[in-house]
Amino acid sequence: MKALIKIVLIFLVPLSLSAQTNRFFNVKGKDIIAPNGKVIVLTGTNLGNWLIPEGYMFKFKDVGSPRMINQVFSELIGPDKTAAFWKKYLDNYITKEDIHYLKSTGMNSIRIPFHYKMFTTESYLGSNNPNRGFELMDKVIKWCKEENLPVILDMHCAPGGQTGDNIDDSDGYPFLFENAASQELAKSIWKRIALHYKDETAVIGYDLLNEPIAHYFDTKKLNPYLEPLYKSITAEVRKVDKNHLIFLGGAQWDSNFKIFNQPFDSKLVYTFHKYWTATTQNVIQDYLDFRDKYNVPIYVGETGENKDQWILEFRTLMEKHNISWHFWPYKKMDAKAGIVTFPIPENYNLIIKYADQPKNNFADLRKFAPTDRALIEKALDGLLEQCKFSNCTTNDGYLKGLGLKTGKL
Repeated sequence: MKALIKIVLIFLVPLSLSAQTNRFFNVKGKDIIAPNGKVIVLTGTNLGNWLIPEGYMFKFKDVGSPRMINQVFSELIGPDKTAAFWKKYLDNYITKEDIHYLKSTGMNSIRIPFHYKMFTTESYLGSNNPNRGFELMDKVIKWCKEENLPVILDMHCAPGGQTGDNIDDSDGYPFLFENAASQELAKSIWKRIALHYKDETAVIGYDLLNEPIAHYFDTKKLNPYLEPLYKSITAEVRKVDKNHLIFLGGAQWDSNFKIFNQPFDSKLVYTFHKYWTATTQNVIQDYLDFRDKYNVPIYVGETGENKDQWILEFRTLMEKHNISWHFWPYKKMDAKAGIVTFPIPENYNLIIKYADQPKNNFADLRKFAPTDRALIEKALDGLLEQCKFSNCTTNDGYLKGLGLKTGKL
């Protein structure tokens, strides 16, 4: 009898290990493999402007990054009320209703950009809680799990700045690549995230650095730092998490794959971003060639911000070549280039006017200060209300371009 039990266990243990492994996404050659063992082409959107507010989505011209937006609001209503605003904003902008709706459109996944400061004690959007990133993302990932809408986690803003522009909330240069302390912090945050989500099947994987090394800088000097940093971050992740995929973006806005050599991990996906290009195959041919050369999956993590016909043509091009995609963004104020939109609140023009006015000293702050700060508070309260899913309307032309279901639930 004991011998029989041993024989049964010999066969059952490998099966149980295989079942456990198949709970997660994987790669096989050029394909991403879903937990059910079938090839999947990821289709969906980005939760842009949620954990990382962007100036252009607030209708500002020159105020671009989160810290700049926060400064404007602090000047208008003070730091305490600004902190209270951000708390409500983070709760209202993405809700369970938003996630349920996104699943209903027919998409199968989403990408969540986040700021590294949400995992540190550095002040960000009125708080310095080092667990805030987990608190917010855990909530959304729970909703996504309930909807079977798995997520990619994207470090959109890295310590020191990986891009050197407003999108990484940096100081205007990709200091990450020349500063060991920032690199160690980035690695430690990713390791902490990986440890937290190592068993979470609703997470597809980790997009290590969004759009590194803008073209404004000495790319010959900086580009050689990128893949080694990817390797060292991946090594830290793999110490605690061997389950999830790793997404690697090219240099210069995730466009330049020439910085990559032979793949160094068995679960890599290479991601590129494309905006405002032609919708012809030559635009993506270098990525197709890279996929063929190294036999790896490729994925467009961001694209969009264009007219409906362009959305249709580029999405069709991606699907023709079995390229996964997440169009940018999901939600925007008073805009057609996104899945849903919401109205500009009353008196919000006063905030735009103040934000766009150059201010060089404290005399200017006094000169351009609002005469009625209560109107400003009312406008920001209006934004908090308008951005709720119940007040959003769909951009059906955009949805048609994505091949998704039009209209609200």
